[in-house]
Amino acid sequence: MTHFGQRADFSHDGRRILFIEKTFGDVYEVELATGIIRPMTHRYFHEGYTRALYLKNGDILLSGARKFDADDPWPSRSEKNAELWVLRKDLSGPPTPLGEKCSEGPAVSRKNMRIAWTQGGAFYMGEIIYENGKPKLARKKKILDKRDLPFECGLETQNFRPPDDKELIFSAYGYQGTDVMGLSIADGKVVNYSNARGQYDEPEGIFPDGKYTLVECDAHNRKGTQHIDIYKLALDGSGRTERVTYFSDYPGYKASNPVVSDDGHYIAFQVAKAGDPAGVGRGILILDLQMSETMKRKQ
Repeated sequence: MTHFGQRADFSHDGRRILFIEKTFGDVYEVELATGIIRPMTHRYFHEGYTRALYLKNGDILLSGARKFDADDPWPSRSEKNAELWVLRKDLSGPPTPLGEKCSEGPAVSRKNMRIAWTQGGAFYMGEIIYENGKPKLARKKKILDKRDLPFECGLETQNFRPPDDKELIFSAYGYQGTDVMGLSIADGKVVNYSNARGQYDEPEGIFPDGKYTLVECDAHNRKGTQHIDIYKLALDGSGRTERVTYFSDYPGYKASNPVVSDDGHYIAFQVAKAGDPAGVGRGILILDLQMSETMKRKQ
């Protein structure tokens, strides 16, 4: 779909994809039917963004710092500086800050205005509401602290699990390689869905029926994050996976950061090169899942 960009996100109607130009760059939207690319953050000055996600009402949740130093860029991606903002879908003005810092990517519900994010080794959850047309964060609460886990790991929120959003799927970095975990929001129970020792499994997009998630995985070579491809992982505790892409079979390439359309028919993801920092992409691609299955049956 594009020859540049990273971190795709499907619009709820599946007609558009939101993406980041580059880390600390502008946000764009591409229309799938025409290929027309529209800039979303050109109308005001900013210091660049690291995340852009559609909210349920069509507004856009952004993550980005207030200050950026080209000589020392990476602190702007850290949880000390990256903030959450809401950009109105009509692009009528600059985004409104929510007053929260965020480590890497937030999780956004596809059915309501709930979000979850990581800060200081803990998960927080809240709801975006509007007062006099201005977005703000309400009902904030902590739902997990990594100090309460029976194992050591780094944390990142990924997705609310459809269709009921009662579970939060998250990354447990460094545990058995890296594993896919689920947090029951009601009682705090944590389930390991990977259980693959020595393997890198980082959850990304999730299917609308909640039965599977896509993961960045190195099961085919066990060489780590610079040699990943996209797999489909069953969220039933079996650890069953199915490989979806084969970019890392070609030296110097990898595929990453997949998301699933709300109808479950398409995957958007990015191509990258080995050595690129996590999240960096060099163009957005689309995989038609129904056509892919048809071709597999014919083969």
